[in-house]
Amino acid sequence: MSLFERYLTLWVTLCIVVGIALGHLLPGLFHAIGTAEVAHVNLPVAVLIWAMIIPMLAKVDFGAIGKVREHWRGIGVTLFINWAVKPFSMALLGWLFVGTLFRPWLPADQVDSYIAGLILLAAAPCTAMVFVWSNLSDGEPDFTLTQVALNDTIMVFAFAPIVGLLLGLSAIRVPWETLLLSVGLYIVVPVVLAQVVRGRVLARGGAAGLAALLGRLQPLSLVALLTTLVLLFGFQGEQIIAQPLVIALLAVPILIQVYFNAGLAYLLNRATGEAHCVAAPSALIGASNFFELAVAAAISLFGFSSGAALATVVGVLIEVPVMLSVVKIVNASKGWYEAGAARRS
Repeated sequence: MSLFERYLTLWVTLCIVVGIALGHLLPGLFHAIGTAEVAHVNLPVAVLIWAMIIPMLAKVDFGAIGKVREHWRGIGVTLFINWAVKPFSMALLGWLFVGTLFRPWLPADQVDSYIAGLILLAAAPCTAMVFVWSNLSDGEPDFTLTQVALNDTIMVFAFAPIVGLLLGLSAIRVPWETLLLSVGLYIVVPVVLAQVVRGRVLARGGAAGLAALLGRLQPLSLVALLTTLVLLFGFQGEQIIAQPLVIALLAVPILIQVYFNAGLAYLLNRATGEAHCVAAPSALIGASNFFELAVAAAISLFGFSSGAALATVVGVLIEVPVMLSVVKIVNASKGWYEAGAARRS
């Protein structure tokens, strides 16, 4: 892991402090940034989101989808978790904890928005950091690449319907035009641009050229993420100071859904006799979230100062430590896993 990736939680914490301070010192600047919109799309954030997402999507080889048959059990389990379990389990946890149990301690006018942010966070599986988690768990690289490519393809078509369905079930108004625009801007266009760049670089410099380009772009991607977080907390500062407990309360359903989905994927792979080198990344992909997309969609749909935007940022805050804990669990349990998988294969 790079220095930025290893200490992402620290950088996010610093962004919270810097964003809140700047929001109080330079309110006019943040107001100007917040109003720089065209068709409900904030232009500065759109540029930052593209800088975040495109380098990550350039890592994905969509040609790997042809290898689905090699790991069909692990692929099947991960798809089931990512698209049939995770968004719905997060919505349920959001309704239970944020909408019911924690409601007395949360701002009443933001409860629905917090639930919407949690739904956005879980509606798309992670694209980039899963390569790190897979490597740390000795995961099968071909499986990881195939699964990410397949998930990204499905995401183009499934993200908007799933989000729209769950927001509707939560009695949250669905701004369909903005939602579809977000899918186009933050999924379709970045996928196309990333693959065009990937293809041209591979044609000219081969795999070494692509690796060099990704190495140069990765810091840009993380700087764009942190800059976006500073802007978010510049708008969220007053609410956080008034309600410091909000972040801790929002973290509860996120943590539960991560461990629940990772554990379910891990056990289902063991039950089917899948190899540990596939089950480990399957559990990690099943648990992690595409938080960059969630942040972008939350800002587009509900605005900088919304509870939805804050909820997605909580996902960024806890991403690294919680996923590293999942890596540790799957690595430590390898002997137990293989003993059970061997009996079923």
